[in-house]
Amino acid sequence: MAGLGYIRHRCQRAMHILRSRGPSQLQFWFLALLIGIGAGFAALGFRMGIGAIQRRIYGADDLTLATTAGTLPWYWVLTVPMIGGLVVGIILDRFTPDGRVRAVADVIEGAALEGGRVETRAGLASAAASLITLGTGGSSGREGPVVHLAGVISTAVADRIKASPITGRELLGCAVAGAVAASFNAPIAGALFAHEVVLRHFALHAFAPIAIAAVAGTVINRLQFGGLTEFTLQQDMDLAFYVELPAFMILGLVSALVAAAMISGILRAERVADWLMGQSRWPRWSRPALAGLLLGAIAIPFPHIIGVGYETTAAALSGRIGLSEAIIFALIKAVAVAITLGGRMGGGVFSPALVMGSLTGLAFGIVATGLLPELSGNVNIYAFAGMGAVGAAVLGAPISTALIVFEMTGDWQTGIAVMTAVSLSSALASRLVHRSFFLTQLENRGVSIAEGPQVWLPQKMRITAIIRLMDSDDAPSEDLARNLYDSGQALTEAMPLDEALKEFERTDAAFLPVIRPPESSGDSEPGIVGVVYHVDALRALNQALAETAAEEHG
Repeated sequence: MAGLGYIRHRCQRAMHILRSRGPSQLQFWFLALLIGIGAGFAALGFRMGIGAIQRRIYGADDLTLATTAGTLPWYWVLTVPMIGGLVVGIILDRFTPDGRVRAVADVIEGAALEGGRVETRAGLASAAASLITLGTGGSSGREGPVVHLAGVISTAVADRIKASPITGRELLGCAVAGAVAASFNAPIAGALFAHEVVLRHFALHAFAPIAIAAVAGTVINRLQFGGLTEFTLQQDMDLAFYVELPAFMILGLVSALVAAAMISGILRAERVADWLMGQSRWPRWSRPALAGLLLGAIAIPFPHIIGVGYETTAAALSGRIGLSEAIIFALIKAVAVAITLGGRMGGGVFSPALVMGSLTGLAFGIVATGLLPELSGNVNIYAFAGMGAVGAAVLGAPISTALIVFEMTGDWQTGIAVMTAVSLSSALASRLVHRSFFLTQLENRGVSIAEGPQVWLPQKMRITAIIRLMDSDDAPSEDLARNLYDSGQALTEAMPLDEALKEFERTDAAFLPVIRPPESSGDSEPGIVGVVYHVDALRALNQALAETAAEEHG
């Protein structure tokens, strides 16, 4: 008993030190390992949960779902997605403030603006909603919800140890790396995805713990599924490197157009759905059910749209789909994804982008090799290059997406083709959309992360911390502050720093009074609570940018 008491005392002491001083390097690596394991189990459980629901309802998992669904009664295919959408709508209406599923864009926002934290209640509800969506026939991906669910795990750890924003962001990066690595059986891509997409920088001191988490997530996946790759290549896939490179460059440009159209379609579907719901005044919980009804109607003639779409992707990568089928399947899949995500049914955009890319690459390859058969290699390589090119353009992640394709296939011979297509698709798509699907989503919500910390940091910061109260020794006279207010030169107490800096630029004042609205103070007119000096505002912004640079280059 004395020994147990000693151990308990030491654990409590360690937790106290962890909270008060932050984790040491060794402790941080241990936390990264635990978070990677947790994220791996979350990804594994989510994947197996989808398969269990699909087998229960459709009698098949995602690898044979399209074929099996084509043999089921039409009324079953029609009604199951609608019922799933109804359950999803009720969950999101009850447990989220806006009825919206949380996914990768919210994790990026949490990393940039919330000290590495994401919403817990809404995140758990989103995971449940996405699980039901994909299990009952929604046409989206499982990776986005898994990434956010992993973020919920890291948020719990960060809150438990009272982590600083820098530590919280790095813990979130570990969670994302573990989730992506476990989802795709791709440890290298998982680690790079966390840096490239979520943290949006490569920090040397964070690479080791993120890599540890990615390896941990991969081990969890391989304990269940083994070390096999997701897709198996044919052995005769040769690439005439120099001769076919122009074709892969053109494929990259075509893939960028497909990615931009896909992103535009999803966002336009969401705007149309918002307008229809506003005009009809139907309850918001009915929106996913209506989307599910539309999906069911489409799935009757085109069952390939149901679920994540790995059966269709595998068929495209093995060349078992013809030219007309590939084009039609891609168009219908794009419509189904737009309905699913615009209807707020849940899921992510990662896997649909891979499906769209494989179909695009296959269709392009059939045409290219048909025009110049004597100068062409295997058509399947175009499907792999297209998969990487469209995925990279949609996600805004050329490095990690290219590596995901490599690790999912286990074949590095195709590397030059994939990298050629990915580089050009990413370059063109970044001009057509706002960097990526995720950053475009955030931009539409008024969150400008794409422009860098010099833009979003002052939007996040409030002037409260730099207000000099009127009774302080270094504050100007109240009469002088009142004169500025009477002339229309003033700040409000809750104003973000970026608006305050714009006001200083407009007025060219050395300081501005800060007013508290009458409804907040209980007075008949606004009260002056203090002043903010222009130099204090600039100093606060400079310090925040310095901390961000130290995190990135540390």
